Amino acid sequence: MTREKSSYAVQTVEKALDILEALTEEGRPATLPYLAERLSLSRNKAFRLLATLESKGLVERDEASGIYRLGISSVELAQRLLNSTSIIKHAHPVMERLARKHDEAVYITVLKGDEILFVDMVDCEQVVKTAPLVGKRFPFFTNAAGKAIKALESADFLDKLSPKRHRNLGIPDPAALQTELRATRERGFAVDFGGLGDGIVTVAVAVRDYAGKVVGALTMLGPSFRMITSRLENEIIPSLMEGAEILSMKFGYAKH
Repeated sequence: MTREKSSYAVQTVEKALDILEALTEEGRPATLPYLAERLSLSRNKAFRLLATLESKGLVERDEASGIYRLGISSVELAQRLLNSTSIIKHAHPVMERLARKHDEAVYITVLKGDEILFVDMVDCEQVVKTAPLVGKRFPFFTNAAGKAIKALESADFLDKLSPKRHRNLGIPDPAALQTELRATRERGFAVDFGGLGDGIVTVAVAVRDYAGKVVGALTMLGPSFRMITSRLENEIIPSLMEGAEILSMKFGYAKH
């Protein structure tokens, strides 16, 4: 009986976490009927879970529309978590120096499965700039950060994936991507034009830990009219490579 209660409690926690995750997604308004259907819950159970989360400030409900959204306690919790994460603490000073030097937005990004998550940012002071991406996820092949990290994970990982897996991931041209990843592996940085939107350029260099494992990527992002080839080659890429080396050393990495 105790085991059954414990199992039920765990399932309840999982469903509560599923609700919080669903509220981070963009799409249909998060009403009670939608969340119940989305998570395969009865409306009664979904309501009880939402009421519990709401009582803790993790969820808020708009009385007029009935739409649920993340509460202020969720935001505070996420911020405390980010501030306590070692890669954020180590990366932020490096990001600040890069942002001040080049006046472009700088991020630290990590790989989550086959997606890149933008976890922290130092913004630029430019009048024209891209929308903040902190907390956003994108398929790895749509941006320089994903390519910089995947290129160092395995020299031929795409060759090992089935055609069906390529289609499921949405990779438009696996052969071209494999060639690009090999070139990225050789030169030590990645550049992507337009993968995150028309006119957006991303540049990234992977960061390693003491064991040589890739833990993330320093990423700079800006509009193409500023991120021109000569500036990338002569200023931004050398700075990012230096910054990534400094950050990797903070994690105990040493070149052999």
